[in-house]
Amino acid sequence: MRAVDPMRVVVAEDAAVFREGLARLLEDRGHRVCAAVADGEALLAAVAAHRPDVAVVDIRMPPTHTDEGLRAALRLRADHPGTGVLVFSQYVETRYAARLLQGTAAGVGYLLKDRVADVAEFLDALRRVAAGGTALDPEVVGQLLGAGRHAKGLAGLTAREREVLALMAEGRSNAGIAELLVISGGVVEKHVASIFAKLGLPPAEGDNRRVLAVLRYLEA
Repeated sequence: MRAVDPMRVVVAEDAAVFREGLARLLEDRGHRVCAAVADGEALLAAVAAHRPDVAVVDIRMPPTHTDEGLRAALRLRADHPGTGVLVFSQYVETRYAARLLQGTAAGVGYLLKDRVADVAEFLDALRRVAAGGTALDPEVVGQLLGAGRHAKGLAGLTAREREVLALMAEGRSNAGIAELLVISGGVVEKHVASIFAKLGLPPAEGDNRRVLAVLRYLEA
C-alpha cells in the first residue's frame, strides 16, 4: 500500500540547482527525499535501493540529453510497478507519454515545468500519482488526444464529453470537473456514464474505467 502523506520520493533531474531546489521544497513540506540523482541509471539504482512511493523524472538527462529520462521511466514502470512516476519536464514527448500510459495509467503523471505556477498544485498532483492516480497536464492531454484522434469511439463523443474526458485524464474528480466547467455534479456523472458507454467500457472489477477511457484515445 502506497503512502500518501508524507511521501518517500526520488528526484531525477540533471540541472543541479533545480534538483536541489525541488528536494528542499519537498523536505520542507514534510516529505522524505530518498535520493536526488542526475541521470537515468542512477534513478533506477535509487528506486531499487529505496523503493519510494513516487519518482519525479526529467526527460532530457545525460549522456545525450534527449530522452534518457523517459526511457528510464519506462524501465522503472516495468521493474517497479509499485512506484509512481511523475514526468516533470519542459517538453511533451507524445510517443513516450503514450507508452507510459499503455496497459495501465495508474500511478503516472506528466507535468510541464513552465505551466506549474503553484506549489500546492504540484504537490497535489504528486500525491495523486503516489497513491496510484493520474496527473496529466492539459497540454499533454491535448497532444495525446490529437495523436489518437482516430481512436475507437472518438467520433461518437460530443464536444462537452471530450472536455470532460480531458479533465478526467488530468486526474480531476467529478466534483473538480463540475467546478471547472460550472455544471452540477449530476451532469458530470451523466457525461462520464455516456463516455463509458460510447467507448464500450462496462463496469469490470479491477479496471479503472476513467483510465481506460483515456487510453482508448491513444489507440491509433
